[in-house]
Amino acid sequence: MAPDPAAFADLLVGYCLDVQPQQQVLVRSTSLAAPLLIELQRAILAADAWPTMRIEVPGQARAFYDHAKEWQLEEVAPLALHEAKKCERVLGIQAPDDVRELAGVDPDRLLRARRARKPIQDQTMRKRWCSTLWPTPSLAAASGLELEEYADFVAQALFLDRPEGPVRAWQELGAFQAQLAKRLEKASTIRVEADGTDVTLTTKGRSWVNSDGKRNMPSGEVFTGPREDSASGRIRFTVPSSPAGVEVHGVELELRDGEVLTARADEGQEYLDRALSTDDGARRIGELGIGTNYGIDRPTGTILLDEKMGGTVHLALGRAYPETGGTNESALHWDLICDLRSGGRITVDGELLQEDGRFL
Repeated sequence: MAPDPAAFADLLVGYCLDVQPQQQVLVRSTSLAAPLLIELQRAILAADAWPTMRIEVPGQARAFYDHAKEWQLEEVAPLALHEAKKCERVLGIQAPDDVRELAGVDPDRLLRARRARKPIQDQTMRKRWCSTLWPTPSLAAASGLELEEYADFVAQALFLDRPEGPVRAWQELGAFQAQLAKRLEKASTIRVEADGTDVTLTTKGRSWVNSDGKRNMPSGEVFTGPREDSASGRIRFTVPSSPAGVEVHGVELELRDGEVLTARADEGQEYLDRALSTDDGARRIGELGIGTNYGIDRPTGTILLDEKMGGTVHLALGRAYPETGGTNESALHWDLICDLRSGGRITVDGELLQEDGRFL
């Protein structure tokens, strides 16, 4: 079953964003998400709130980088910053016409624009926000599925196919994750082991967040901000990543005292090097997340989905989420994913938490 736009919109407006009367809701997406966008406008208006729709057309993002002058890369549009300050809810919907649209853009131009947009990111982080996606032919092709099959897969990941209804299903997963987070709150040292991976991180004194669909939809993870000077060892990220449409495969990091010492990639080395040079915080780990959504059972090339996959962990280079107690600041936040379903394990203060992708 493909995502029903009306049911999806109601889930986003009610459960994810909890839109209240008179609030200003900023929605960002592309025209390919039109069926969902029309229903979102309906649902936001029905909540007695104000929808503000910011919709890109295919090719618009690439055209910006092709034509923007130097100063337009170094600054942020005043109106965009004003909107970020004034809105009370923010919804971002990935619906690309071409997932590789920015692949040919000079990485330096991407880096400079990312730095310039940090004030908008900072404002968004202070609000109730949610990120999601709408199935498009390009996303389906990147996942290796036909569009109809991919749409069914997305509906499954969103729990829209559950007979008890998606809200009840997310509440049930949230209850499991609450218990997991409660256990991890007591932890001091997390160790992740897999082929090419043996890394330890200290989480003592940090908070674990139960991500049950109110920030990302779909979701299914618990995450924290490890101590900034703690990550040590080696890790190989076995799930491919495509930030800004650039293919990055086989990333391996060597870490010591929280900092990346060496970094290599089987593919995408230039992008990896540029990302690590974003700013001073880009070489440190801002997030450790553990995926719990077993409705997502295969990599799709979309980080939003892949990082939630049950049986995986992810580390984010760069910005930490303040609610975890993490203090690392950066314009970068890049989740890299390690699949533990074949021979991997997580131990917490020496006690086995997960093996071969399954919680014990």
